[in-house]
Amino acid sequence: MKVSEHWWSDRMEQELSLVRWGHYGVPVLLFPTAGGDAEEVERNQLVARLGPLLEAGRIKVYSCDSAAGRAMATRVGSTEYRMWLFNAYHQAVAHEVVPAIHADSNGPQPIVTAGASIGAFNAVSMLCRYPHLFSAAIGMSGTYAIEQFIGGPHTDDLYFSSPLQFVAGLEGEALETLRHRFVLLASGSGDYEDVGESWTVAKVLGDKGIPNRVDDWGPGYMHDWPTWWEMLPLYLDDLVP
Repeated sequence: MKVSEHWWSDRMEQELSLVRWGHYGVPVLLFPTAGGDAEEVERNQLVARLGPLLEAGRIKVYSCDSAAGRAMATRVGSTEYRMWLFNAYHQAVAHEVVPAIHADSNGPQPIVTAGASIGAFNAVSMLCRYPHLFSAAIGMSGTYAIEQFIGGPHTDDLYFSSPLQFVAGLEGEALETLRHRFVLLASGSGDYEDVGESWTVAKVLGDKGIPNRVDDWGPGYMHDWPTWWEMLPLYLDDLVP
Protein backbone atom coordinates (compact mmCIF):
# COMPACT_ATOMS: atom_id res chain seq x y z
CA MET A 1 0.00 0.00 0.00
CA LYS A 2 2.97 2.34 0.48
CA VAL A 3 4.94 4.03 -2.31
CA SER A 4 7.66 6.69 -1.86
CA GLU A 5 9.35 9.05 -4.30
CA HIS A 6 11.92 11.80 -3.92
CA TRP A 7 13.14 14.59 -6.17
CA TRP A 8 15.12 17.80 -6.17
CA SER A 9 12.87 20.88 -6.10
CA ASP A 10 14.42 23.85 -7.89
CA ARG A 11 11.68 26.02 -6.41
CA MET A 12 12.77 25.26 -2.86
CA GLU A 13 16.42 24.50 -3.64
CA GLN A 14 16.26 21.23 -1.68
CA GLU A 15 14.98 17.66 -1.90
CA LEU A 16 11.29 16.91 -1.45
CA SER A 17 9.70 13.55 -0.59
CA LEU A 18 6.17 12.33 -1.32
CA VAL A 19 4.68 9.15 0.15
CA ARG A 20 1.42 7.44 -0.78
CA TRP A 21 -0.74 4.93 1.07
CA GLY A 22 -3.67 3.16 -0.60
CA HIS A 23 -4.69 2.03 -4.07
CA TYR A 24 -7.89 3.83 -5.09
CA GLY A 25 -10.17 6.64 -4.01
CA VAL A 26 -10.22 10.39 -3.49
CA PRO A 27 -6.68 11.78 -3.10
CA VAL A 28 -6.04 13.31 0.32
CA LEU A 29 -2.89 15.42 0.73
CA LEU A 30 -1.98 15.25 4.42
CA PHE A 31 0.52 17.84 5.62
CA PRO A 32 2.81 17.02 8.58
CA THR A 33 3.19 19.16 11.68
CA ALA A 34 5.87 21.86 11.83
CA GLY A 35 9.08 19.88 11.45
CA GLY A 36 7.65 16.62 10.17
CA ASP A 37 8.75 14.61 7.16
CA ALA A 38 6.48 12.79 4.73
CA GLU A 39 6.31 9.69 6.95
CA GLU A 40 5.49 11.48 10.22
CA VAL A 41 1.77 10.77 9.81
CA GLU A 42 2.52 7.05 9.57
CA ARG A 43 4.90 6.93 12.55
CA ASN A 44 2.28 8.67 14.68
CA GLN A 45 -0.42 6.16 13.66
CA LEU A 46 -2.65 8.62 11.82
CA VAL A 47 -2.47 6.59 8.60
CA ALA A 48 -3.43 3.46 10.57
CA ARG A 49 -6.52 5.27 11.86
CA LEU A 50 -7.52 5.86 8.24
CA GLY A 51 -7.19 2.12 7.52
CA PRO A 52 -10.92 1.42 6.98
CA LEU A 53 -11.21 4.27 4.44
CA LEU A 54 -8.03 3.13 2.68
CA GLU A 55 -9.07 -0.52 2.59
CA ALA A 56 -12.51 0.40 1.23
CA GLY A 57 -10.88 2.27 -1.66
CA ARG A 58 -12.50 5.55 -0.66
CA ILE A 59 -9.25 7.51 -0.22
CA LYS A 60 -5.59 7.48 -1.20
CA VAL A 61 -3.42 9.36 1.28
CA TYR A 62 -0.37 11.37 0.22
CA SER A 63 2.05 13.27 2.44
CA CYS A 64 5.05 15.46 1.60
CA ASP A 65 7.81 16.85 3.80
CA SER A 66 7.05 19.97 5.84
CA ALA A 67 10.14 21.72 4.48
CA ALA A 68 9.11 25.28 5.38
CA GLY A 69 7.76 24.25 8.76
CA ARG A 70 11.03 22.51 9.57
CA ALA A 71 13.03 25.63 8.71
CA MET A 72 10.70 27.69 10.89
CA ALA A 73 10.90 25.29 13.82
CA THR A 74 14.71 25.03 13.71
CA ARG A 75 15.22 28.71 12.80
CA VAL A 76 17.23 27.99 9.66
CA GLY A 77 18.55 31.09 7.89
CA SER A 78 17.18 34.60 8.16
CA THR A 79 13.57 35.49 8.84
CA GLU A 80 13.28 36.61 5.20
CA TYR A 81 14.52 33.19 4.07
CA ARG A 82 11.96 31.38 6.20
CA MET A 83 9.14 33.50 4.75
CA TRP A 84 10.52 32.92 1.24
CA LEU A 85 10.57 29.17 1.88
CA PHE A 86 6.88 29.04 2.85
CA ASN A 87 5.99 30.71 -0.44
CA ALA A 88 8.36 28.44 -2.39
CA TYR A 89 7.00 25.38 -0.56
CA HIS A 90 3.42 26.17 -1.53
CA GLN A 91 4.48 26.69 -5.13
CA ALA A 92 6.36 23.38 -5.09
CA VAL A 93 3.27 21.60 -3.76
CA ALA A 94 1.07 23.15 -6.45
CA HIS A 95 3.44 22.64 -9.37
CA GLU A 96 5.36 19.50 -8.36
CA VAL A 97 3.44 17.50 -5.75
CA VAL A 98 -0.01 17.94 -7.30
CA PRO A 99 1.13 16.82 -10.79
CA ALA A 100 2.74 13.77 -9.15
CA ILE A 101 -0.58 12.98 -7.45
CA HIS A 102 -2.43 13.42 -10.73
CA ALA A 103 -0.01 11.08 -12.49
CA ASP A 104 -0.54 8.49 -9.76
CA SER A 105 -4.33 8.93 -9.97
CA ASN A 106 -4.66 8.50 -13.75
CA GLY A 107 -5.44 12.13 -14.39
CA PRO A 108 -6.43 15.37 -12.68
CA GLN A 109 -9.08 15.27 -9.99
CA PRO A 110 -9.83 17.49 -7.00
CA ILE A 111 -7.70 16.80 -3.93
CA VAL A 112 -8.70 17.16 -0.27
CA THR A 113 -6.03 18.80 1.90
CA ALA A 114 -5.68 18.11 5.61
CA GLY A 115 -3.23 18.69 8.42
CA ALA A 116 -2.74 19.47 12.09
CA SER A 117 -1.00 22.43 13.74
CA ILE A 118 1.28 23.96 11.05
CA GLY A 119 -0.08 21.25 8.76
CA ALA A 120 -3.50 22.87 9.14
CA PHE A 121 -1.99 26.21 8.09
CA ASN A 122 -0.57 24.59 4.94
CA ALA A 123 -3.79 22.69 4.19
CA VAL A 124 -5.97 25.81 4.39
CA SER A 125 -3.46 28.00 2.59
CA MET A 126 -3.12 25.58 -0.35
CA LEU A 127 -6.89 25.42 -0.86
CA CYS A 128 -7.22 29.21 -0.69
CA ARG A 129 -4.24 29.87 -2.98
CA TYR A 130 -5.07 27.19 -5.54
CA PRO A 131 -8.82 26.46 -5.37
CA HIS A 132 -8.75 25.02 -8.90
CA LEU A 133 -6.57 22.16 -7.59
CA PHE A 134 -8.33 21.32 -4.31
CA SER A 135 -11.92 20.64 -3.25
CA ALA A 136 -11.82 21.00 0.55
CA ALA A 137 -9.45 21.59 3.46
CA ILE A 138 -9.51 20.05 6.94
CA GLY A 139 -7.52 22.10 9.44
CA MET A 140 -7.09 20.41 12.83
CA SER A 141 -5.77 22.31 15.86
CA GLY A 142 -4.61 24.95 13.43
CA THR A 143 -1.76 27.37 14.06
CA TYR A 144 -2.44 30.08 11.49
CA ALA A 145 -0.57 33.20 12.65
CA ILE A 146 2.84 31.80 11.72
CA GLU A 147 4.54 35.20 11.80
CA GLN A 148 4.72 34.84 15.60
CA PHE A 149 7.13 31.92 15.11
CA ILE A 150 9.19 33.38 12.29
CA GLY A 151 9.80 36.91 13.57
CA GLY A 152 11.15 39.81 11.57
CA PRO A 153 9.30 42.31 9.38
CA HIS A 154 6.60 40.94 7.12
CA THR A 155 7.46 40.35 3.46
CA ASP A 156 5.45 39.70 0.30
CA ASP A 157 6.38 36.03 0.65
CA LEU A 158 4.59 35.88 4.00
CA TYR A 159 1.62 37.82 2.62
CA PHE A 160 1.06 35.36 -0.23
CA SER A 161 1.62 32.35 2.06
CA SER A 162 -0.78 33.26 4.86
CA PRO A 163 -4.57 33.04 4.36
CA LEU A 164 -4.97 35.47 7.25
CA GLN A 165 -3.35 38.05 4.97
CA PHE A 166 -4.04 37.30 1.31
CA VAL A 167 -7.65 36.05 1.44
CA ALA A 168 -9.02 39.52 2.23
CA GLY A 169 -7.62 40.76 -1.08
CA LEU A 170 -8.95 37.94 -3.27
CA GLU A 171 -11.22 38.93 -6.15
CA GLY A 172 -12.36 37.60 -9.53
CA GLU A 173 -12.26 34.01 -10.75
CA ALA A 174 -10.11 32.67 -7.90
CA LEU A 175 -12.56 33.98 -5.31
CA GLU A 176 -15.58 32.66 -7.22
CA THR A 177 -13.99 29.22 -7.40
CA LEU A 178 -13.12 29.34 -3.70
CA ARG A 179 -16.75 30.11 -2.87
CA HIS A 180 -17.55 26.61 -4.16
CA ARG A 181 -15.02 24.96 -1.84
CA PHE A 182 -15.24 24.11 1.87
CA VAL A 183 -12.91 24.69 4.83
CA LEU A 184 -13.41 22.72 8.03
CA LEU A 185 -11.64 24.16 11.08
CA ALA A 186 -11.56 21.76 14.03
CA SER A 187 -9.88 22.28 17.38
CA GLY A 188 -10.01 21.10 20.92
CA SER A 189 -9.88 23.52 23.84
CA GLY A 190 -7.64 21.40 26.05
CA ASP A 191 -3.90 21.75 26.70
CA TYR A 192 -1.96 23.78 24.11
CA GLU A 193 -5.06 24.31 21.95
CA ASP A 194 -6.36 27.71 20.85
CA VAL A 195 -9.70 27.46 19.09
CA GLY A 196 -9.58 31.24 18.77
CA GLU A 197 -7.14 30.86 15.87
CA SER A 198 -9.75 28.82 14.00
CA TRP A 199 -12.42 31.45 14.65
CA THR A 200 -10.07 34.15 13.33
CA VAL A 201 -9.60 32.23 10.07
CA ALA A 202 -13.34 31.58 9.87
CA LYS A 203 -14.03 35.32 10.09
CA VAL A 204 -11.59 36.08 7.26
CA LEU A 205 -13.13 33.36 5.08
CA GLY A 206 -16.70 34.23 5.96
CA ASP A 207 -16.19 37.90 5.12
CA LYS A 208 -15.36 36.78 1.55
CA GLY A 209 -18.27 34.36 1.29
CA ILE A 210 -16.10 31.23 1.49
CA PRO A 211 -17.96 28.27 3.07
CA ASN A 212 -16.43 27.13 6.35
CA ARG A 213 -17.25 25.66 9.74
CA VAL A 214 -15.55 25.71 13.13
CA ASP A 215 -15.89 22.64 15.38
CA ASP A 216 -14.78 23.00 19.00
CA TRP A 217 -14.26 19.50 20.44
CA GLY A 218 -14.02 20.83 23.99
CA PRO A 219 -11.54 20.65 26.86
CA GLY A 220 -11.08 16.87 26.64
CA TYR A 221 -9.08 17.26 23.43
CA MET A 222 -5.53 18.59 23.52
CA HIS A 223 -2.96 19.53 20.88
CA ASP A 224 -1.71 16.01 20.21
CA TRP A 225 -2.06 13.02 17.92
CA PRO A 226 -4.91 11.25 19.81
CA THR A 227 -7.11 14.28 19.06
CA TRP A 228 -6.31 14.05 15.36
CA TRP A 229 -6.81 10.27 15.35
CA GLU A 230 -10.46 10.93 16.16
CA MET A 231 -10.99 14.00 14.01
CA LEU A 232 -9.61 13.04 10.61
CA PRO A 233 -11.38 9.70 9.99
CA LEU A 234 -14.69 11.26 11.03
CA TYR A 235 -14.34 14.25 8.71
CA LEU A 236 -13.06 12.28 5.73
CA ASP A 237 -15.91 9.82 6.12
CA ASP A 238 -18.29 12.77 5.73
CA LEU A 239 -16.43 14.46 2.87
CA VAL A 240 -15.62 11.62 0.48
CA PRO A 241 -18.08 9.36 -1.35
